This record gives sequence, structure tokens and C-alpha cells, in this order.
Amino acid sequence: MDFINGFVTLANFVIVPGLAYGAQLALGALGVTLIYGILRFSNFAHGDTMAFGTTMTILITWAMQAAGIGFGVLPTALLALPFGIALTALLVLGTDRAVYRFYRVQKAAPVILVIVSMGVMFVMNGLTRFIIGVEEVNFADGGRFIVTAREFRDMTGLQEGLAIRTTQVITLITAAIAVAALFWFLGRTRTGKSMRAFSDNEDLALLSGISPERVVAVTWIITAALATTAGTLYGLDKSFKVFTYFQLLLPIFASAIVGGLGSPLGAIAGGFVIAFSEVTVTYAWRRVLTYWLPDDLAPSGLVQLMSTDYKFAVSFGILIIVLLFRPTGLFRGKVI
Repeated sequence: MDFINGFVTLANFVIVPGLAYGAQLALGALGVTLIYGILRFSNFAHGDTMAFGTTMTILITWAMQAAGIGFGVLPTALLALPFGIALTALLVLGTDRAVYRFYRVQKAAPVILVIVSMGVMFVMNGLTRFIIGVEEVNFADGGRFIVTAREFRDMTGLQEGLAIRTTQVITLITAAIAVAALFWFLGRTRTGKSMRAFSDNEDLALLSGISPERVVAVTWIITAALATTAGTLYGLDKSFKVFTYFQLLLPIFASAIVGGLGSPLGAIAGGFVIAFSEVTVTYAWRRVLTYWLPDDLAPSGLVQLMSTDYKFAVSFGILIIVLLFRPTGLFRGKVI
């Protein structure tokens, strides 16, 4: 019974949060991977694209709530999400037309586009802060829990309870649908196959009659959808704060690089590797070990390797290790 209580505690504070966080990072890393695999540069503005998309979704959510529009036990933000995606797609398409297209026509080196994306990042960050401010925003409504800790204890008779939040389940379901839709699009549709051909060999794709501008536009639209979805799910699960999304750029890039930059499967795997690494290293294991170890070996301290304030240092450490010993990542940086 003690082992089960310890496992329930572990699930409550590590497994379930790690799965939700991993799904959010995976969606973010997929957007980074698409841009790298097709447009051939690392988009440092991706975190602030997530912030802008989430901001648009929040504003539309507030407008819907003011108009009396809701989604029952589900968050109203799910209804506002398609509108947030559309507005974000307009922003990134406009940015590509005004900024990136010039350097693409000039055949600029990828490092130039990386520097340009850093400038776009600061502009987007300032724009988002101007629109919604810098304070923390909670916009989740509807039912808060699917199962509460008390209900779980009453059902099982265990000492420990497992609380599963609605936003965590929504995150996993939405992420699974988004990933399945993306792989179906890339593998089954004509446009998706054109994007894969363009990623594999740009010159041969052009000779085959594939329109580069169409491929670029579709890539930005899909990236906007992934970024807005990932940002909204993260905001629903935790809260929204512009600077937090700026910081999320590190674990998102770490996820993409650990999995293999340019590999969609690698982005998904890397997202969960980074998420569980952060959660595991910053979790205080005392409660779990008290159940699993004999009384004379039970720890007296927190058994916490690192404070949660430094969780992004875990991503940085893993990123350095991967770049030193396996720079191609888990999936060797396959193309789209």
C-alpha cells in the first residue's frame, strides 16, 4: 500500500504535470522544426509568436465572456483559439512579407536570418506587452478538475490523492489531435508533400513546379497555429505572462535540438525529454521516498536537486550536453 501511495504522489506531482508540459513543449518545438527544416533558419521569435497568439486568444476569450458566450465545463479559450490562430497567422505572414522575404530573395546566409529573427523577437515582445501588459493573467474558466484529490481518496481508499485538472487533459488531447493532423497533412496532402520536397531539395522542388512562396506561406500559417495552440495550452495550464514566454524559448529550442533539429518526431520526443527532466530534477522527492524506503532510511530533507526557480537551467544543461556529444540529436536531424 505504501508503494501505491508513493506512486500516486509521483503521478500527482511529476508524471501528469510532466506529460502536460511535455505536450506544450512538443508543439512549440514542432514550430521551430518546421521553420528550420523548410526555411532553413532558427526562428528566435517563436516564443514571442506564442505570446502574441495567446494574447489574441485571451482578448477574444474576454470578449466572448462579456457577450455571455461560454463552452460549458471547457475553457472558453478553446472557442477563441481559431480566431487567435488566424490573427497570429496574419502577423507572421505580414512579418515574412515585410522582413524575411527580402533576405530570402537576396539568398542571405542562415546566420543573417537568425539575427533578423532576434530583432523581430524584440519587436513582437514589445508589441505584446503594449497590448496586454506585463502582469500575470489567468483566463481559464469552466470546470477546474476532472478528478479532485479528495474524490480520488474516497474512490480508492488510499492515503494520497490524485488531482487531474481539466486543462491537463485538454492539453494532451489537443496536442495529440494537432500532431496527428500535422503528420496527416505532411504525409497525405499535395501541399504537405510539396513542403517535404522543398525541405529535402529546394532546387529540385523548384524544377518540379513547386511554388516557393506558397510553401513559405503555408509553413508560416502552420507555425502560427502550432505556436498559438502551444501558448494557449500553456497559459490555461499555468498562467500567462509575456516574459515567461520569452523564457520558454530556451526549453523549446532545447527540445528541438535534443530530438534532432529538423525532425518532427524528434521535436515531440525532445519535448517530453526536456519536460520530464525539468520536473524530475526540481521535484522534492522526500514525500515519495518516505513511502518507498524503510523508516530508518526515510530522508529528513526535501531531497530536491534544484529549486524550481532554476528549472530552465536544466534545459540549458541538457542542451550543452547534447551539442557536445550528439549534436545531431536523437533522430539525427532528419528533414521534414
